[in-house]
Amino acid sequence: MDCMSLRCRTIRLSRPLKGRGPGCLLLAVACLWFGIASAQARELVIGYLGLADDPRYEPTHLEHAFQGQAGGRPLAGAEVALEESAFALGALGLEVKLEAVEAEAEGLPAALDTLAVAGARIVLLDLPAERLAALAAASRGKPLLLVNVAAGDDGLRQQDCQPGLLHTAPNEAMLADALAQYLASRKWRKVLALVGPQPADQARGAAFAAAAKRFGLKLVATRPFELSNDPRRRELGNIALLSAGEDYDAVYIADTDGEFARDALYRTVLPRPVVGSAGLVPEAWHWAWERHGAPQLNSRFQRAAGRPMRGADWAAWVAVKGVVEAALRTGGDDFDELAAYLRGPEIVIDGFKGARLSFRPWDGQMRQPLFLTTGNGIAASAPLEGFLHPSDNLDTLGFDEPDSRCRL
Repeated sequence: MDCMSLRCRTIRLSRPLKGRGPGCLLLAVACLWFGIASAQARELVIGYLGLADDPRYEPTHLEHAFQGQAGGRPLAGAEVALEESAFALGALGLEVKLEAVEAEAEGLPAALDTLAVAGARIVLLDLPAERLAALAAASRGKPLLLVNVAAGDDGLRQQDCQPGLLHTAPNEAMLADALAQYLASRKWRKVLALVGPQPADQARGAAFAAAAKRFGLKLVATRPFELSNDPRRRELGNIALLSAGEDYDAVYIADTDGEFARDALYRTVLPRPVVGSAGLVPEAWHWAWERHGAPQLNSRFQRAAGRPMRGADWAAWVAVKGVVEAALRTGGDDFDELAAYLRGPEIVIDGFKGARLSFRPWDGQMRQPLFLTTGNGIAASAPLEGFLHPSDNLDTLGFDEPDSRCRL
């Protein structure tokens, strides 16, 4: 399989520097040195593999701009990170190169092979969970390091984990724990849960139920909802009926499609906050974050992609930043050494969230703070104050080592 049967593009980032004024001479010398280094540069190839015609990125779906969902393909985040890193890698004599490929579902294994032939040993995967799990299992034992930048499925970090798979996207358990911490901190302990009919809705609802138990919340009731044109099932989509008959402090909604949750705001029988898939939503990133260099990153991404940065975009961005950090520390020549450092205890990845980011050795998940977001702002950053862990408070989010069913 070659690029004629795939959607491919290669992105090279090696730009001349521009300068004026008193520092121009020094800058020109730096440019000359950088040019010489580039001429002798070794290549660091990072792959990106996406699913062609992915329903998550259908224009009609993106136009709704549901909270907590993708705004577009996260490839744009990887591109921004490469541009930011080009000079540092050039000084090391490395030329960074991104090979981006999209393939139909049946062509994903061959597409991954195509990236490997192109020199990519580290590949960002922007795939639905079931496709990613199958591809990672089939790639076990190959000299590849795969990084999941978009799928939040808990199974990928539990029974379906793989030794060559890392995750910069937070999983459902992490997101649910962040939300449960916030509700507990506000003493909103009685929660009515509404869960949709899709398997992903059920999985999200189960993750929140586990988080509620972990942080001392009480689910006063768990009720199914369904959006349907069938008059006989219309009551399953009526938020007034679904939210009646119980006393609660908040309404949690597990709705991976987003349409029901969005329309539930301000329509509950009791005047209570809606959380989960709308209202107050846990996310990996939000454009309203204003600390630790975030405004500059948001501006760079907005210019590059023409839209605000979202969680999957950040996950692709931080994946590349992690690879670059490992390359700078190890020299970038030896793949095994780079991969070991990337997932090892010494790495410090700056994700512009104010915490040292690293990967959990037991399941490959990136430790990271999460934001509790509204449509136009951020209510809090988790882990919240008072939620402590013996070694790293970030491990209060998601599967701690004693909870892990991953056996690498």
